Amino acid sequence: MKLFTGLVFCSLILGVSSQGWFSFIGEAAQGTRDMWRAYSDMKEANYKNSDKYFHARGNYDAAQRGPGGAWAAKVISDAREGIQRLTGHGAEDSRADQFANEWGRSGKDPNHFRPAGLPSKY
Repeated sequence: MKLFTGLVFCSLILGVSSQGWFSFIGEAAQGTRDMWRAYSDMKEANYKNSDKYFHARGNYDAAQRGPGGAWAAKVISDAREGIQRLTGHGAEDSRADQFANEWGRSGKDPNHFRPAGLPSKY
């Protein structure tokens, strides 16, 4: 736990070096909400083969908030994939999820992963 706390703290320090703490933390909070919204939408949609779309969309929306949002998206995505690896989910699926995460964080269109027939609400 101490190691995790230290890593998060160091990541925060490195990510905030060029801007104010308050804007970074605000962006991170908004990015966290974006990630939660994408997760909630994915669960609500319960649509086959939509997982990668929601990964990309959550990361895209969060990264659009600024460096704090991009940082939050990376931390959340990496933690989620790490937990899935520990619980025995497939490494191949985890790599595909991370590809979609990075796609969205880089500003590329998340609709690249959108499955045909997914309701326009999402």
